[in-house]
Amino acid sequence: MDTTTLEAVTTGAAALLLIVGVMGTIFPILPGSLLTIGTLLVWAWVLGSTASWTAGLIGIALAVVGMSASAILTGRKMRREQIPRGPMIIGVIVGVVGMFIVPVVGLFLGFALGLLLAEYARRRDLSAAWRSSVEAMKSMGFGMLLECACASLATFAFVVGAIVHLT
Repeated sequence: MDTTTLEAVTTGAAALLLIVGVMGTIFPILPGSLLTIGTLLVWAWVLGSTASWTAGLIGIALAVVGMSASAILTGRKMRREQIPRGPMIIGVIVGVVGMFIVPVVGLFLGFALGLLLAEYARRRDLSAAWRSSVEAMKSMGFGMLLECACASLATFAFVVGAIVHLT
């Protein structure tokens, strides 16, 4: 396989993996930001040009910022609302089960239901459990949007780098 074909195939495969990575920031079953980081690193290494390394490193930095900011902001909000990890873990487990019971939206419905039930069991007050569950879901939603935005910007950096490299 000649160099041009290898670069085109690598860039095409990287583009598909980056799309999956961006989707993975919204659907937490897929390793969104980690897939984005790994894809950009391998793509830059295989192509080896200044354009690919520049775009790859900018994209990696953006993905790391998104992943870190999402975790930090979500964690800060959870501490402020005094929501322990236990209800969140229960929400994730019920969400995964819900994903198999109700395709497409089961993950989100299951997470919300599991979180609400765990918070109700912990607080023994439905209105307090509802408030804390809504705050937790808003916090996680904001974190997911932030991570998705950064992964999308990382993909944009890839597109720019690919165009510069391949032309």
